[in-house]
Amino acid sequence: MLSNILAICTIVGNLAVSRHMTTIRKRFEYAVSLNPFPEGWFYVASRQDLRRAKSNILRKTWMGVDVIVWIDGHGRICVADSTCPHMGADLGPDAGGRISQGQLVCPFHGFQFDGTGQCIATPYADPPGAARLRVFPAREFAGLIFAWWGLNGQDEPRWDLPAESPDQTGWCSLRVRTFRFPGHPQETTENSVDLAHLRFIHGYDSVTRWEPLSVDGHLLESQFDFLSKRNICGVASLTFKVSASAHIYGLGYSYVEIHEQSIGMDMRMWILATPVDGVLIDMTLASQVREIRNPKRVVAGLRFLPVKLRAPVMNRFIASSQDRDVKDDIVVWSRKKYLSRPRLCRSDGEVMPFRAYCAQFYPQRSD
Repeated sequence: MLSNILAICTIVGNLAVSRHMTTIRKRFEYAVSLNPFPEGWFYVASRQDLRRAKSNILRKTWMGVDVIVWIDGHGRICVADSTCPHMGADLGPDAGGRISQGQLVCPFHGFQFDGTGQCIATPYADPPGAARLRVFPAREFAGLIFAWWGLNGQDEPRWDLPAESPDQTGWCSLRVRTFRFPGHPQETTENSVDLAHLRFIHGYDSVTRWEPLSVDGHLLESQFDFLSKRNICGVASLTFKVSASAHIYGLGYSYVEIHEQSIGMDMRMWILATPVDGVLIDMTLASQVREIRNPKRVVAGLRFLPVKLRAPVMNRFIASSQDRDVKDDIVVWSRKKYLSRPRLCRSDGEVMPFRAYCAQFYPQRSD
């Protein structure tokens, strides 16, 4: 009898220790993992997506919340919580949400909301002052829509994106595409300083910095050159000499200016990583090429194309190449684990300075 009691006590004790160790392990994993929703400006959609959307309303999961996007009566982009504060109806187009004279109309009781999120009318009574949608500050660049995600429910942006949208004169239209996979925006943005992976994964040669890494508050800038060999239609191989200047505003907005020296071609690229639900992220690439009037060398008959077609054709070709590079990265990103103390070597560059820069986008917490 005593032995049975001792055995039971041992089992209970082991279970208690096991539960305690599990709790410690979970706390440790949290301590070394990344908050899935860092602060910053994150891509929501393109204006073209919005034009194509049912009822001119987009509904999507963004930063772990369900949001709707529409254009109000003043032509402003609005990004708001998709739940009606009246009685909880879904305001998305599939549930019957619609736009009437620039106001968002709830499909359940007809409450109308303006671009600030305030209920301004109902079909049968004065609008209640407390009926207000949570609206996220929004910005638009070159037809790309971004919204602010603040820490601890803070809706007012602590910092901003560039003051002006890039001039579109002489540039071809944007080519936008999105990849979804398990990941984190810090891990993907870290590629901007991890120059060693450009050689090993993507096969770039002569990867060198032409300016030191620069950090100024929320802005990080990384400039480097590289050589890239690409096949043209499977029959010709060309080497591109590229200078890249990456301007990174937080973990959701990377804008890269690219100059190809041997052709004399300028290109822009936005690399936009947006958390979806805490596990998945959307990686959106948007690219455009400046009009090419006098290319320095012939590229698969580029000089024989009309001038107005050269930039779109090169944009399609280079975008396809960039997509292949990103797909190669996704194989790693979607399976890797975040290591707070990576065992680095000298060729790993500025990985730790980059992570120090990233710390400002997370809640401060004690050990």
